[in-house]
Amino acid sequence: MDAFGDLRARGSLFGSSSLAAPWALHFVDGAPLTLCTVLDGGGWIVPETGTPEPLNAYDTVVVRGPGTFSFVDELGTRAEPLACGEFCATPEEGGARHRRGWHDPGPGTTTLITGAYPLHGEIGARLLDALPAVLRVAGGGTGDAVLDHLAAEVAVDAPGQQVVLDRLLDWMLVCTLREWFDRPGGAPPAWWTAQRDPVVGHALRLLHASPAEPWTVGSLAGRTGVSRSTLAKRFTELVGEPPLTYLTHRRMALAADLLAEGKAVAEVARAVGYADPFGFSAAFKRVRGSNPSDFRRVADGGPAAAPRSRR
Repeated sequence: MDAFGDLRARGSLFGSSSLAAPWALHFVDGAPLTLCTVLDGGGWIVPETGTPEPLNAYDTVVVRGPGTFSFVDELGTRAEPLACGEFCATPEEGGARHRRGWHDPGPGTTTLITGAYPLHGEIGARLLDALPAVLRVAGGGTGDAVLDHLAAEVAVDAPGQQVVLDRLLDWMLVCTLREWFDRPGGAPPAWWTAQRDPVVGHALRLLHASPAEPWTVGSLAGRTGVSRSTLAKRFTELVGEPPLTYLTHRRMALAADLLAEGKAVAEVARAVGYADPFGFSAAFKRVRGSNPSDFRRVADGGPAAAPRSRR
């Protein structure tokens, strides 16, 4: 698992519509992350915050929530509130009527593809924190081939179509973010650039894939084929903290997400590599500042525990 291992679209929305100018659509869902791209036609993505971006054929825009956004033919066009499902629909919700544009897009037709990503929790927040309110990647890159696959898939009505569309959208999002992070003059986060290092990138993938394993610097170095000192030095230089410190923070972020889902403390402890719930609770409080039970209670909307008086 790498930086994009937690990205999973669910019920992606695909639609096309013949729009007579002036037209404007205001998407009010406010998903944490939304991908928008068009196969034909074009317009402007206008986020609630940030700079408007043009969206032409095969261009892609990623909008960071929870702010909403509009898709308009010209800047200044007034947009009416619209949920994604009112413009686009999954195959199970009558999406066929919106897919006609894929077969025979006539003059003035704009074929818009959108996909919403929930990305709840602290693991997803790491990616969101590295993105601006809106980013744009022009067509002509690695995502063009994905759009060709999308067009072909939406043109048919076959079992399992929604699963295929979701995964194609995941592919499109990863291609878009790759190109944006690697753009000339860009300033990608340390966790992104570190993944390109053959040693540190391998170590990060191991830690992400098996956070519950009883890692030591020695065992991690053995799996990456370098000495303990080499791994410790390169990891700290590229990531900004030593390997086991990074692992502890990763484990506690995973634990926070699991606790927010209502998982039992003992279950969460095992999932992040602690055989003893008491040891896990002590580590969690040291890193997070509260014990796991209090954290889960607050995440569920309950009050925090009152501090105990000392005698």
